[in-house]
Amino acid sequence: MSTAAEPAGTPLHQERLSVPLRWWVQGTMLVATLFLALVVALPWPVASGITVVLLGALAAALTSYGSPRVVVTTTELRCGRAHVAARHLGTPQPLDAHQTRRAAGPEADARAFLLLRPYLRRAVRVPITDPDDPTPYWLVSSRRPDRLAAAVTDLVARAA
Repeated sequence: MSTAAEPAGTPLHQERLSVPLRWWVQGTMLVATLFLALVVALPWPVASGITVVLLGALAAALTSYGSPRVVVTTTELRCGRAHVAARHLGTPQPLDAHQTRRAAGPEADARAFLLLRPYLRRAVRVPITDPDDPTPYWLVSSRRPDRLAAAVTDLVARAA
């Protein structure tokens, strides 16, 4: 039900699942502690070189882990590298922290697609209605699960 002025694939919702600032602070403090241990045992240039390499590895790891984007466009839901067309989506359900923990734990289906991050306690469960797809649902972490669910609901309504 998109209008002619609205190009296909216009974002309805988007967010990046970036790691929290405290992870950067804690990682930096860990590397600083290692530097202090190294500078006592090794020459300054060697300890500094190892520290620079460790800081680079820390930055790469945290950036990579926090890089997935969740995007709802007028045609599909995209979570990281995975995407599903609007016609294959059911009605989404925003979950609170307790519901997310249960959905990812004791009530989980091994066939489900999960994009979960431990620093995000809430998620959205999106049923997959494609009969040829063995995946029953997607469980996706979100900082704003109500907005994500509303965008997916709008996407499903547009596809109907």
